Amino acid sequence: MRETDILVVVDVQNDFCPGGSLAVPEGDRVVPVINRLAGQFAHVVLTQDWHTPGHLSFASAHAGRKPFETTELAYGTQVLWPDHCIQNTPGAAFHAGLDVNRAELIVRKGFRSGVDSYSAFFENDRKTPTGLGGYLRERGFKRAFFVGLATDFCVRYSAEDAARLGFEAVVIEDACRGIGANGSMEAALDSFRKSKVRLAQSSSVAREAA
Repeated sequence: MRETDILVVVDVQNDFCPGGSLAVPEGDRVVPVINRLAGQFAHVVLTQDWHTPGHLSFASAHAGRKPFETTELAYGTQVLWPDHCIQNTPGAAFHAGLDVNRAELIVRKGFRSGVDSYSAFFENDRKTPTGLGGYLRERGFKRAFFVGLATDFCVRYSAEDAARLGFEAVVIEDACRGIGANGSMEAALDSFRKSKVRLAQSSSVAREAA
């Protein structure tokens, strides 16, 4: 890979894997693929969902509401989630099989109690930055490859924001898994097609690195 390439590993955490409170189907299957890919990149960044107890995006914070319903908050439409990735809990930890040793940076997101955060670059108000965009620019990165969980939410918005910020964005499909809530996978794939986000397979990335 080029020196200006970076692998962004999105939210490969226990609560998003089988047995977790917001399990993505087959979420744990991305781990060996990501570990193989990480060996091909000189630079790796991890993101980590890091919610406060009682976070506003949790269905439990809204009387009478159920997970996967939507509600209108000050910053727009919000899917209400099961409680997940609460700070300093086992569910918020990275999957035990994920090789985190080569990560140069861990970006925690969703730690503001009143706003959710899908993207690695911005909170869901679409204005509050995480700082990752500035980090990538200052380090001189040009192309970001996205893997992890989940394709239709945090991977999607991270990749689209990267493209919007002027980076070349690539989603490695077989290194991701989706939730598939209310047509979210179809919407994500359609959005990728309409945006500047490129889809690839890990095998093609391997050939590119060779």
